[in-house]
Amino acid sequence: MTGSEIKRLISSNEGCIATDRITVDGCKVGFMYREEPYQNGNPDSGWRFMAGDEDDEYMNNAANHSVYQVNTICNYDSEIIPLLNSEPGIAYIRDENGRFIRDEEWETPKD
Repeated sequence: MTGSEIKRLISSNEGCIATDRITVDGCKVGFMYREEPYQNGNPDSGWRFMAGDEDDEYMNNAANHSVYQVNTICNYDSEIIPLLNSEPGIAYIRDENGRFIRDEEWETPKD
Protein backbone atom coordinates (compact mmCIF):
# COMPACT_ATOMS: atom_id res chain seq x y z
CA MET A 1 0.00 0.00 0.00
CA THR A 2 1.45 3.36 -0.97
CA GLY A 3 1.19 6.55 1.05
CA SER A 4 -1.29 8.01 -1.42
CA GLU A 5 -3.59 5.02 -0.83
CA ILE A 6 -3.72 5.57 2.95
CA LYS A 7 -7.00 7.16 4.03
CA ARG A 8 -7.71 8.87 7.35
CA LEU A 9 -9.86 6.24 9.11
CA ILE A 10 -9.16 7.29 12.71
CA SER A 11 -8.16 10.61 14.23
CA SER A 12 -5.18 9.30 16.23
CA ASN A 13 -1.61 9.96 15.14
CA GLU A 14 -0.23 7.46 17.64
CA GLY A 15 2.22 4.80 16.62
CA CYS A 16 2.16 1.02 16.85
CA ILE A 17 4.29 -1.94 15.85
CA ALA A 18 3.16 -4.26 13.06
CA THR A 19 4.82 -7.20 11.38
CA ASP A 20 5.67 -7.55 7.72
CA ARG A 21 3.14 -10.38 7.50
CA ILE A 22 0.54 -7.57 7.51
CA THR A 23 2.28 -4.70 5.75
CA VAL A 24 4.34 -6.66 3.21
CA ASP A 25 2.55 -9.99 2.76
CA GLY A 26 -0.95 -8.51 3.01
CA CYS A 27 -2.30 -10.75 5.77
CA LYS A 28 -5.14 -9.56 7.97
CA VAL A 29 -4.42 -8.84 11.61
CA GLY A 30 -4.87 -12.19 13.36
CA PHE A 31 -3.54 -11.25 16.79
CA MET A 32 -3.27 -7.88 18.48
CA TYR A 33 -2.41 -6.78 21.97
CA ARG A 34 -2.01 -3.53 23.80
CA GLU A 35 0.70 -2.87 26.32
CA GLU A 36 1.46 0.28 28.25
CA PRO A 37 2.67 2.84 25.70
CA TYR A 38 6.37 3.64 25.66
CA GLN A 39 7.18 7.01 27.20
CA ASN A 40 10.02 7.95 24.87
CA GLY A 41 8.76 11.25 23.51
CA ASN A 42 7.02 9.64 20.54
CA PRO A 43 3.25 9.11 20.51
CA ASP A 44 2.92 5.34 21.09
CA SER A 45 -0.52 3.73 21.33
CA GLY A 46 0.81 0.54 22.91
CA TRP A 47 -0.78 -1.55 20.13
CA ARG A 48 1.15 -4.43 18.57
CA PHE A 49 -0.30 -6.13 15.46
CA MET A 50 0.59 -9.52 14.00
CA ALA A 51 -0.90 -11.93 11.50
CA GLY A 52 -0.80 -14.56 14.23
CA ASP A 53 1.45 -17.11 12.53
CA GLU A 54 4.78 -15.45 13.35
CA ASP A 55 7.06 -17.68 15.42
CA ASP A 56 9.74 -16.59 17.91
CA GLU A 57 12.50 -16.70 15.28
CA TYR A 58 10.49 -14.38 13.02
CA MET A 59 9.65 -11.98 15.85
CA ASN A 60 13.24 -11.88 17.12
CA ASN A 61 14.37 -10.49 13.75
CA ALA A 62 13.82 -6.73 13.99
CA ALA A 63 13.75 -6.51 10.19
CA ASN A 64 10.37 -8.28 10.24
CA HIS A 65 8.43 -5.52 12.03
CA SER A 66 8.33 -1.75 12.03
CA VAL A 67 6.69 1.26 13.65
CA TYR A 68 3.64 2.67 11.87
CA GLN A 69 0.80 5.01 12.68
CA VAL A 70 -2.19 3.02 13.89
CA ASN A 71 -4.21 4.63 11.09
CA THR A 72 -1.94 2.95 8.54
CA ILE A 73 -2.66 -0.50 9.97
CA CYS A 74 -6.38 0.34 10.00
CA ASN A 75 -6.07 0.77 6.24
CA TYR A 76 -4.69 -2.77 5.96
CA ASP A 77 -7.42 -4.18 8.23
CA SER A 78 -10.28 -1.89 9.28
CA GLU A 79 -11.80 -4.63 11.47
CA ILE A 80 -9.41 -3.58 14.24
CA ILE A 81 -10.98 -0.11 14.60
CA PRO A 82 -13.75 -1.02 17.10
CA LEU A 83 -11.13 -2.51 19.45
CA LEU A 84 -8.66 0.36 19.51
CA ASN A 85 -10.03 2.03 22.66
CA SER A 86 -9.37 -1.08 24.75
CA GLU A 87 -7.21 -0.63 27.82
CA PRO A 88 -3.57 -1.79 27.95
CA GLY A 89 -3.19 -5.39 29.07
CA ILE A 90 -5.71 -6.82 26.60
CA ALA A 91 -5.24 -9.06 23.57
CA TYR A 92 -7.52 -10.19 20.77
CA ILE A 93 -7.25 -13.13 18.41
CA ARG A 94 -9.38 -14.15 15.45
CA ASP A 95 -11.60 -17.16 16.08
CA GLU A 96 -12.39 -19.90 13.56
CA ASN A 97 -15.09 -17.64 12.05
CA GLY A 98 -12.63 -14.79 11.50
CA ARG A 99 -14.08 -12.63 14.29
CA PHE A 100 -11.96 -11.02 16.97
CA ILE A 101 -12.41 -12.43 20.46
CA ARG A 102 -10.55 -11.63 23.63
CA ASP A 103 -7.52 -13.87 24.10
CA GLU A 104 -7.95 -14.97 27.71
CA GLU A 105 -4.71 -17.01 27.68
CA TRP A 106 -2.45 -14.13 26.64
CA GLU A 107 0.01 -12.75 29.17
CA THR A 108 1.72 -9.37 28.97
CA PRO A 109 5.22 -9.80 27.48
CA LYS A 110 8.16 -9.43 29.84
CA ASP A 111 10.76 -6.83 28.84
